[in-house]
Amino acid sequence: MDNLTFLGILFIPIVLLSFLVTLVLTPIWIKRAKKENLVGKDIHKLKGEKIAESGGIAVLTGFIIGVFLYVSLKTFFFETEINLIRILGLLCVLFFAAIVGIFDDFLGWKRGLKNRTRIILLLFAAIPLVALNAGSSNLLGLEFGLFYPLIIIPIAILGTTSTYNFLAGYNGLEAGQGILILGALSIVTFVTGNLWLSVISACMVAALLAFYLFNKYPAKVFPGDTLTYPVGALIGAIAILGNVEKIAIFFFIPYILEFFLKLRGKLKKESFGKVQKDGSIEMQYPKIYGLEHVAIRVLKKFKPSHKAYEWEVPILINVFQIGIILIGFWLFF
Repeated sequence: MDNLTFLGILFIPIVLLSFLVTLVLTPIWIKRAKKENLVGKDIHKLKGEKIAESGGIAVLTGFIIGVFLYVSLKTFFFETEINLIRILGLLCVLFFAAIVGIFDDFLGWKRGLKNRTRIILLLFAAIPLVALNAGSSNLLGLEFGLFYPLIIIPIAILGTTSTYNFLAGYNGLEAGQGILILGALSIVTFVTGNLWLSVISACMVAALLAFYLFNKYPAKVFPGDTLTYPVGALIGAIAILGNVEKIAIFFFIPYILEFFLKLRGKLKKESFGKVQKDGSIEMQYPKIYGLEHVAIRVLKKFKPSHKAYEWEVPILINVFQIGIILIGFWLFF
């Protein structure tokens, strides 16, 4: 099957299904979450509206149904099981990350899982890739042997899963970043011949696009760790399975910067701003502890009004992410 046939027969209906399922399920989840009082305060709003939490459940459902359609088409119509074990292994990684996220969401944002417990559980999410001996042990021109599956893979999955949750807290930010990074990885994996990973990445992008319609400013639903952990895990898994670790790490630069800024605050400082009476936001701390704080500083300095608003922060961070992606394509291709 050539690339054109692949795109025409498989790619479009699979991606469209992920989008439509998420588009239908998200408003249903919003109503149910509010009914069950699974809501959280919108920090950057004057009235502090209560918004539905854990919207990632709708995204995961749309994504999984799209991937299962892809598997069924491969199996029944094209009679091929190529990469089927890897696909199921990748889904296992996401399921485990999602379970950890659900526990975190349902226990509550402030209480949640303890950091040590969360780290241990997220390390277990890497087990399917370790068992499959996924990826190539030759990395950056060095042969890592067993060190790659036993050490590097768990660290990579833990790193992307946990740090993707750091750059968050503003309407549309988590979903927007996922769309950009996974969209870029979908292109990378397509160009490098990993068409199956390109489809899987695109399924999540489509689901996130549908969710973004409800999560953008002013948000009607929050993603929760139910979304951020699986998306982070998916980014790490695609990098490993597609042997595109170098460019994936480059795309992840904003999160690496966010990690070190959070580390500056001993992982205790929050990225939120302080809402003013006119709806603008100010710095919560005198120092910078996240890219969100950098965005607020930049907006206040260069805008004629010298005021920053919540909806502007994700846009500025997304523009930075797009710049990183474009530079990454230029450097690696």
